[in-house]
Amino acid sequence: MNQTDRPTARPADGTSASAPALELDAVTLELGERTILRDASLTIRQGEFIGVLGPNGAGKTTLMRAVLGLVPAAAGSIRVLGETVMRGNASIGYMPQTRSALAGRRVRGRDFVAMAADGHRWGLPHADPKTRADVDRVLELVGATKLATRPLSELSGGERQRLLLAQCLLGEPRLLLLDEPLISLDPNHQRGVVELVRRVQRELGITVLFSAHELNPLLNALDRVLYLGSGVAALGTVDEVITKPVLSRLYGSPIDVMRVNGRIFVMSGDVEVEKHDHEHEDEDGHAHDHGAASHGHSHAHAHEHSHHHHASRDGHTHDV
Repeated sequence: MNQTDRPTARPADGTSASAPALELDAVTLELGERTILRDASLTIRQGEFIGVLGPNGAGKTTLMRAVLGLVPAAAGSIRVLGETVMRGNASIGYMPQTRSALAGRRVRGRDFVAMAADGHRWGLPHADPKTRADVDRVLELVGATKLATRPLSELSGGERQRLLLAQCLLGEPRLLLLDEPLISLDPNHQRGVVELVRRVQRELGITVLFSAHELNPLLNALDRVLYLGSGVAALGTVDEVITKPVLSRLYGSPIDVMRVNGRIFVMSGDVEVEKHDHEHEDEDGHAHDHGAASHGHSHAHAHEHSHHHHASRDGHTHDV
């Protein structure tokens, strides 16, 4: 998709319509004794759909938490829409990776979405008319109006993901951080979620960082890919980043890239490392439940990148 084809993101008070959605300037992120990112610099433009990939423990979740202002940078600076990163930034919508057992909850879809705007209190009786209107707006935006009166326990994984996305869109954020929204979904539902996010992203002209453990479900939606590994990152088009030399450096071991029938496979020997890698733990080493989810809503900020880089044709840098 060419830049001229993208809708223009709507400026919010106090931010510039021309400011990058996310900037990292010589950022280092640490978690305990580990360096997650080292001296990373990058720029993500408004209106881009970015796939965030990398081996288990590479820092995908930590990166998003840093953008939200929940993990302070050990060095460097992070800016979202031209503003220094901070907690509670209403310009950011966030879907966390840990979404504890939504499948068994009896709360109605409308009330579940409203919880995110209502301090996680139960249901719409606590919401003012403006909030109720915003809930109606996001339900319609994600095609979930018919789910409003149904309990979560009766919904499919893909339907619950629609409601989670609706939560993220409350308040009209300009940057969405979606942490592994495809976990536990079958390929058909994965495809539906990616198509839904891409449609909403284009319609609103917003920026999306969409983390996943596998590239293929995102291939037809991506503008660029951000691949994390070994404390560094590669940001560029799929053809620039998903290559044997780049991924071998990020994984720290020989990696082969195979393209078969329009799909891309990242291999270490005869093992497809993206799938093998995803048992799944976060950067703290805690295992995650991949059964259908539960959710939290939040807002915040950003970060990213690496050492060696070169200018692309559009003047933006890539770690290679």
